Amino acid sequence: MKPHHLILTLFVYLGIVSSAIADATPQADPKVALDYFTDTVLINQDGEEMRLYSDLLKDHTVIISAVFTDCQGVCPVTMGNMVKIQKWLGPRLGDDILLLSFTVDRETDTPPVLKQYAQDFGAQPGWHFLTGSPENLDLVLRRLGLWVENKEGHSSNFLVGNVPTGLWKKAHGMASADKLIAIVNSVLEDQLETESTQPSPSR
Repeated sequence: MKPHHLILTLFVYLGIVSSAIADATPQADPKVALDYFTDTVLINQDGEEMRLYSDLLKDHTVIISAVFTDCQGVCPVTMGNMVKIQKWLGPRLGDDILLLSFTVDRETDTPPVLKQYAQDFGAQPGWHFLTGSPENLDLVLRRLGLWVENKEGHSSNFLVGNVPTGLWKKAHGMASADKLIAIVNSVLEDQLETESTQPSPSR
């Protein structure tokens, strides 16, 4: 993977519905990915410190969402879809696939609050609800294209990324679960095109 291809894709995927790296080499450059995403330290719902790239992204396919725990607008729908994706993933969750939900309201969403929120949705190991210091959380949200000044205006999109290959897609988090699962599977399989039928999450 040529470094400039990865950097280009990291910026492009944040602005369009679906994009991918087209390159003969299947492996994305870890150094370039680390330089872009950084190892900024975040805190999950269990109070554990986690580095963005090394602990959460590296060697994983990830499904990323933005949330806040007292959201009454899009969050119940998007979180419901994350629950359905979790069920579809089964035992692969926490292995090579992670669900990452980043709060956009760190003042309210402390780790204990996020832990209760995670429990309310039946989150299993491999689904991390993340906050951090103001500086660290803002940096990460900006790198992911999820930063907002007003929490009510946060994105309802999911970012789905196969970090080892560099394939990223953006999916509307309020779409049907079947459509979202098809997109997730296409990223898992490193496919530019998305199949319309619901696949099995087998390796």
